[in-house]
Amino acid sequence: MRYSLESRFRGTIIGAFLGDLASGSKEQPKNWHEIALLGVESLITTSQLNLDDWICRQQVQFPHLDTSDGVSLKAIIATLPVALFYFDNTVKLRQNLSQAIAIWDRDLVVRDATLAVGYAIARSLTEKLDIKTLIPQTIDFIGETPTVLPQALLKVNNLLLQGAGLERVQGALSREEKLSKAVAMAFYCFLSTLEDFRLSILRATDNSDALSATGAITGALSGAYNSLTGIPVSWQMKLSSANSATSRLSNRKQMIELADGLVAVWSGAYDLAPYPKDLQQEGHAMSDKQGTLCVSAAPRVIRLR
Repeated sequence: MRYSLESRFRGTIIGAFLGDLASGSKEQPKNWHEIALLGVESLITTSQLNLDDWICRQQVQFPHLDTSDGVSLKAIIATLPVALFYFDNTVKLRQNLSQAIAIWDRDLVVRDATLAVGYAIARSLTEKLDIKTLIPQTIDFIGETPTVLPQALLKVNNLLLQGAGLERVQGALSREEKLSKAVAMAFYCFLSTLEDFRLSILRATDNSDALSATGAITGALSGAYNSLTGIPVSWQMKLSSANSATSRLSNRKQMIELADGLVAVWSGAYDLAPYPKDLQQEGHAMSDKQGTLCVSAAPRVIRLR
């Protein structure tokens, strides 16, 4: 593999956060990322998508957060753990992404965007992403829908094949529905600068009219493809200065620990000892004589779902 799964999981989570920071959003950027990390904790603890457990954690952490009425595309960020955990099974990926996004937003464009982003991340993690075929395959994964997102993505695909520049693409999408345009621009910024995380984010946040979610989505897509290794260290260090404005969850070390824990649980062989105490206390596993909470399985044989 070009990059390890651990590094790609880390890159997805941290990339989304950095993309949001780069957009200069003042829309409580921490909340959706922290809800995503709560989702990672839930997946580690329950070894499957357990919506009741996830919602319970959210209510404890954010008792006054209202996610009931047309939130925004940023709700997609909350579903990133689901995309990571089910990346190797497209049937379960689609099913679980649809269930997860319905917690916060039932807008069909947001649902289709969630499926599109999740599928693209899965292609990166399986190392099957091809610039020329990703968007057509993504449209097939979305399936029949009344939204205009597939048409916006197809327009981006045609412009990519023509080698169109940023301004031309922005102009071509200017009349598209707002949410669809934001997602389409994220795909363009990612695919047009595939190997350069920094440039992808700068292009995604260059337009003052762009939704702040465009930067976060671009960061998740590019982070999954380029992994944490491909994110400049100077950018990663921005998380340290962001800590004072966010909770204990939104820091680089915690993100890395949770990403690694998610990979371990996905693989079917894991040890919760290095992870936060609340995960150890809530995990359903046998403990050894020294009280170390651990579970193990034969490599590549057992995968808990």
